[in-house]
Amino acid sequence: MRLAFFSFVFLLFSFPALANIGDMPKEQQLAIKYIQALTHQDYSSLGSFYNRDSVFNDRTAGRKYTGKRHILQFLKRAHRGVLEYNFNIEHMFNSGSLVVLIGNYRYKGPGELFGKPGRIIDIAIPGVTTLSLDMTHERIKEHQDLMDYQTMSDQLSVQ
Repeated sequence: MRLAFFSFVFLLFSFPALANIGDMPKEQQLAIKYIQALTHQDYSSLGSFYNRDSVFNDRTAGRKYTGKRHILQFLKRAHRGVLEYNFNIEHMFNSGSLVVLIGNYRYKGPGELFGKPGRIIDIAIPGVTTLSLDMTHERIKEHQDLMDYQTMSDQLSVQ
């Protein structure tokens, strides 16, 4: 009886792990493709997600960029020298063409980018990214980040 119960529980928790990107709503599939291009620093792919009206808004940092050219210039500057960059998505949902991603952005790179010259820093910043999508053209209307920069500051203080 116990073995059957544990087998059932194991099987139940295994289903989400077996989910395929093709099983997600098309809005979430587009969001994943975009986040992969962003974190892989694939600027040619990223360029296909933006147009002159696209907005990249880091509200917590007070930075906002409009248009493909300005967004790509900002991202290239921000990613310069970064050794590792990924987004560990802990939860994702959408309401129509608005996709919300909750998780941690992880950066590993030269300390110069964070006021720690001569060091390699490794930080994980909790945050929420919302993507407003144009599903007709498969573009980003607005990428908005709300990041926990206090946690980032706390991590940097011990590195």
